[in-house]
Amino acid sequence: MSAPAVVCLGGGHGAAAALSAARRYGRSVSAVISVADDGGSSGRLRELFDLVAVGDLRRCLVALAADPEDAAALFEHRFSSGELAGHPVGNLLLAGLIEGCGDLLEALRRAGAMLGCCGQVLPATVEPVVLRARGSAGEVVGQSAIAQSSGIEAISLDPADPAVPAEVLSAIAAADQVLLGPGSLYTSVLAAAAPPAITDAIAATSATRIYLANLRPQVPETTGYSVADHLGALERHGIAIDVVLCDPSWGIEVGTSSPRVQIAQLTAGEQPLHDPAALAAVLSALA
Repeated sequence: MSAPAVVCLGGGHGAAAALSAARRYGRSVSAVISVADDGGSSGRLRELFDLVAVGDLRRCLVALAADPEDAAALFEHRFSSGELAGHPVGNLLLAGLIEGCGDLLEALRRAGAMLGCCGQVLPATVEPVVLRARGSAGEVVGQSAIAQSSGIEAISLDPADPAVPAEVLSAIAAADQVLLGPGSLYTSVLAAAAPPAITDAIAATSATRIYLANLRPQVPETTGYSVADHLGALERHGIAIDVVLCDPSWGIEVGTSSPRVQIAQLTAGEQPLHDPAALAAVLSALA
């Protein structure tokens, strides 16, 4: 069988890990990344320029760069003082490209060409969105606040049906594998899949939909969650999963005997981090 076309949905470090794995075995690789972050450098740039959040886009460009170490040395360097303190160079470059191009997708294409990326990085929406959560504490607004909450029952976006790039929908339709996660369940994975057009595209795709489970619960966002609880949350939001990859050796409870759940070693070394080589080996075998 030929190498698969792979689409990774999510955000943050988890999406970067999935992309680092996918580039090892995929025929083509596309990232569909949440742009709802409102904290740190991304939040400050959103306020200044009315942009989508660029921080997770930056991380994924680095993960797909021809030389990720060189790209990280440039794009991930953070200014330590003055008005730019806390801003990574890559965030400022992306903000400048977006303003100069007048188009978010073209800015990402140019940044990808600059880094020699082996795949495309796409925003889940082309307009700024606000993440909202409903749960035991009532409504919580904003990704940063939601990440510090527990008892979440559902998330949504404001606006509720934001514009999704056509490239995102065509990538999902043409995929052989759609990877969701690893990463924060509500503020990364579901935030990326929340636009109705993306939820519908995931439902309609003929690709194998694979959930890469976290290695342990994320406190406080998913305190006490088992893998079964993660699956339940995805299904409540209209996301059907065909296969779940789980490594329970770091503390996550499986909580289900479903044949969809496959146990595998997904780490290497002594840190609770998904290892791209280990992930690639398992995902390539599934393909």
